Formats: sequence, structure tokens, C-alpha cells
Amino acid sequence: MKWEGKRESRNIEDRRGQDGGLRFPFPRGGGSPFPGSGGRFPNPGGGRGGGIGLIGLLIILALVLLFGGDPRILLPGGAPESGGQAQREAPYDRDAFRLPGGPRQPGEASGGQGRAGGGFPTQGGHIATDKEKSFVAVVLAKTEDVWTRQFASFGKQYVPPKLVLFEGATQSSCGMGVAQMGPFYCPLDQKVYLDLSFYRDLERRFGAPGDFARAYVIAHEVGHHVQTLLGIAEKVMRAKSRMSQVDGNTLQVRMELQADCFAGVWAHQAEKLEKMLDPGDIEEALGAASAIGDDRIQRQTQGRVTPDSFTHGSSRQRVAWFKRGFETGSMQSCDTFAESNL
Repeated sequence: MKWEGKRESRNIEDRRGQDGGLRFPFPRGGGSPFPGSGGRFPNPGGGRGGGIGLIGLLIILALVLLFGGDPRILLPGGAPESGGQAQREAPYDRDAFRLPGGPRQPGEASGGQGRAGGGFPTQGGHIATDKEKSFVAVVLAKTEDVWTRQFASFGKQYVPPKLVLFEGATQSSCGMGVAQMGPFYCPLDQKVYLDLSFYRDLERRFGAPGDFARAYVIAHEVGHHVQTLLGIAEKVMRAKSRMSQVDGNTLQVRMELQADCFAGVWAHQAEKLEKMLDPGDIEEALGAASAIGDDRIQRQTQGRVTPDSFTHGSSRQRVAWFKRGFETGSMQSCDTFAESNL
């Protein structure tokens, strides 16, 4: 990926080295960090037995929350056992998730009201001073360039997120974030959180090396920010509150696959704006998408696959939706909520 010497986003909040009194929140001696779990770590596969232990839980928690997952699926009863996932009618209004920029519906205005304020902040944040941080700042800047233009195309103003760099643990408006959770996006403060040590895990633990695999991680989280700005995240939250766990998981998968597709749209548009891709870059992103598919993770961690407990999608689905976004370059192609077969 050609990134050195490019514009760096000023929307970086660097908390590295700022302990702030934070400590690793999991108690010593294997106590459970989850309320109501009786001091034992739940088995995310829904199976019986003695649990998976602290290290196993942290690995699975990192994978669940990788790219914005919901840790509540690890609570007892949160992942029902099932040998398969039957096709069923969507338990929600598909039209409610329609993406802007497509054909207008009767009574829909041609333009939209932008958010208050304008442009990118000229104050705040930190200028990158080390290479790894510079890479993150450049990728974030490229997401700003692409999504500003995309939102302008349908009469909206894009308000970029902040990206928080931290070490070990940090506080977010969504609760305590720790490095073991992996990168995540908090819609309550509209910030992406990233411990740079995750990039080493991405290569060593998940077998997904390369700078564009790292860029894909950021692009996916920014995809969740786009969903928040479009009101999709709030609609998903409301719909899930009225659903069974299985149906809620299905809806969450659609949300995650849309963020993957948005990451593909970003890659297409960023390449179109400013040639940045090297040979093999897209393969690196696809490798990362495949590495964190629910089926692959479940097979590695519990020895079996339970599709009803998927929250991010299979490896095949994640690769397919990133490819769709990249090949079309159109966010309207990312309407995962309208697809009958993902």
C-alpha cells in the first residue's frame, strides 16, 4: 500500500502512555468479568463442560468484538445450540434499512440536511510522530476523503470519527475497552478504539499479515461509524431488542457484513481518488476477512460450527461482501438487510 508521505488525519486521539489509573479489569485467579456468571467463564459455544479458562475466553472475546461485536453473546444463554440456520422470513422491515443515494421513494426530498458544523476539525487530535501511528493516521485520512464525497453525493455532510490509540486499557462511552477485545467502534462517542499491539496479533494469531489487512481493520470500524451516521446502527439496536437471540444474531451478521462491504467501497474509491494499491493488497484484505469468519473461529476454538450463534458472518460471506463493495465501488450495493441469501 502506498501511504508514506500522504495526508495524515488530525482526528487521532493518542492516549498511549496515559495510564490514567486504569488497570486490567479482569480479577486475578480466574474470576469472571461478566456479571451473573457465577465466577465461571461461560462456554461461548453453548456446550456443557468446565469452561474454556481465562486465556481461551480472552481470545474468543477478542474475536467476538473484533470489528465491533457485542460481548453479550458470551453470557450464559447468549449462544443457542443449533446444527444449522434455517432460512426464514426476515423478522424486520427491510425497507427501514434502505441506503441513501439510490432511487428516491415518493415524497422523499432530493437533498438532505447536513449535520451541524462543517469540514474536518482544525484543532484537537495529535499529529502522528511514529511510523505505525502515521500509517493509522493516513488510512483514517483516506476514509475521510472517501466518505466525505460519498455523503455529499446524496446531500449529506460526513462527520468523521475520532480514532483513539491506547495501550492496555482505556475508557470509552461504551464501557472499559481492553487490548484483548481487539479494535472496536463505540457509537455513543463516535470513536474508533485501537491498541496497536493488535496488528501483531492480526499477523501472528490470525495469520493475516500485510499493511492492507491493517487498513481493512480501520475501514471496517469506520464502516460502523457510517452506519451510525445513517441511523442504521440505531435501527438495528431497536429491532434486536424485540427479537429472539437467534434472530438478533442474524440481524447483527447483516450489520457486520455491511461494514465489510463499506470497507470494500472505501478501498475502491480510495484507489480511484489516489492510486494507493500495490499488487497483493486486496488479497491481504480478503485474507483478513476470511481469518475472522465465525465458522473458522468456532471450528478453531470449539471444534464445531453453530451458525445460529454467528454474529459476524462466515469466512465466505465476509470475503464475498468485501469483494462486492470493492468491485462495485457503490455503497448502494451494500444493502445486506434486503438480501434473502447472504
